[in-house]
Amino acid sequence: MSGRPLVLPAWAKVGEKRAAHIARVTELLDRWAQQLRLDEAEAQAWHDVGRWHDALRDAPEEELRALAGPVGLPLDVLHGPAAANHLLALGETRESVLSAVRWHTVGHADWDRTGRALYMADFLEPGRGFMRADRAFLAEHLPHDFNGVFRQVLQMRLEWTLREGKALFPEAVGLWNSVR
Repeated sequence: MSGRPLVLPAWAKVGEKRAAHIARVTELLDRWAQQLRLDEAEAQAWHDVGRWHDALRDAPEEELRALAGPVGLPLDVLHGPAAANHLLALGETRESVLSAVRWHTVGHADWDRTGRALYMADFLEPGRGFMRADRAFLAEHLPHDFNGVFRQVLQMRLEWTLREGKALFPEAVGLWNSVR
């Protein structure tokens, strides 16, 4: 997977900056899949969630709400459910892929490695400007301690959410409780 150009789906609604983020996330997932020697099916799932996780991030609100359905989520997290529902309508059947895309912004306790890998890659991708050294260390360490890095990333994301005075989604709390 690694080294090939990123091909966004035809239905993607992203600008240049978001497309670059998607490329970095997908490259990181591909690198980890190679380092972890994942089988072909799981490596493909990791690549696909990278390509699709933010594919509707820049779509208009009315389109996101129509695709997401009656989920009652704020606008800034609707792109995941909207993309997952769109993928389902297009025939995607891999539940781990759909769950990873749907919940990548907030987390979910029922995730397998695919969801957890996307959650980490979205946070650890090198284009983000904060805590660069810490995040780079975690990204490099992941193939040696997947679960330990996941717990650290989850803790960092939850601490940031609380520090910023934002609400914790029930799915995020459930995820934390599942790994403690």
